[in-house]
Amino acid sequence: MAERRMFSKTIVDSDAFLDMPMSTQCLYFHLNMRADDDGFVNNPKRIQRMVGAADDDLKLLIAKSFILSFESGVIVIKHWRMNNYLRNDRYKPTAYQDEKNKLILKENNAYSYIDNDVGIPMGNQMPTNGKPSIGKVSIDKDIIYIVEQIINYLNSKTGKSFKKNVKKNQSVIKARLKEGYQLDDFYKVIDKKTNDWLNNPDMNRYLRPETLFGPKFEGYLNESTNYNNQSCIGEVLG
Repeated sequence: MAERRMFSKTIVDSDAFLDMPMSTQCLYFHLNMRADDDGFVNNPKRIQRMVGAADDDLKLLIAKSFILSFESGVIVIKHWRMNNYLRNDRYKPTAYQDEKNKLILKENNAYSYIDNDVGIPMGNQMPTNGKPSIGKVSIDKDIIYIVEQIINYLNSKTGKSFKKNVKKNQSVIKARLKEGYQLDDFYKVIDKKTNDWLNNPDMNRYLRPETLFGPKFEGYLNESTNYNNQSCIGEVLG
């Protein structure tokens, strides 16, 4: 395995990266430094503890899709191929082929889960770029994984403790996924409404899945970023 690692300024200078806490950014760099030649890491929690990062730092990297995670506990750096180039004579394939087979490499050289029509991982499909992929993943389990990412991000932004296995939380997220919304759309709504409501005692209680991801989801998503709701509880409930 190569000893040197590189980082793309396109990634580490992006607003999405720089908006994260310094502890989260630090963890990202350490995970990159210890990844194998395909960008996989088999001990992310150990590295997290070793550098003094919090559980929320790892969850935020997953929620923001800077890393992709698997049920095995292995993670992969999403933009690994954008960050690093290895000569063939120095490249050693990852030992985590089962996990790798659940990914495709997009045209921009970023890893992505194999997608079905609601934007969740699924195996045995031919991606639109024509590259075959292998692997079979349970759709139900992958929906729960997407729900977990969204709930983790909402909790990290609000300081609340919503649960991924609560049926009403799952149902509103599944409904929006079936309508074609993507993971990043949920993050945008969370970012916008926490900016509007987090410090408003009357509105803070509406920072919950059933409100944010309910029928008004499209309206929240399309609000301008400088929108600031000072009152209007009726708008939430109406």
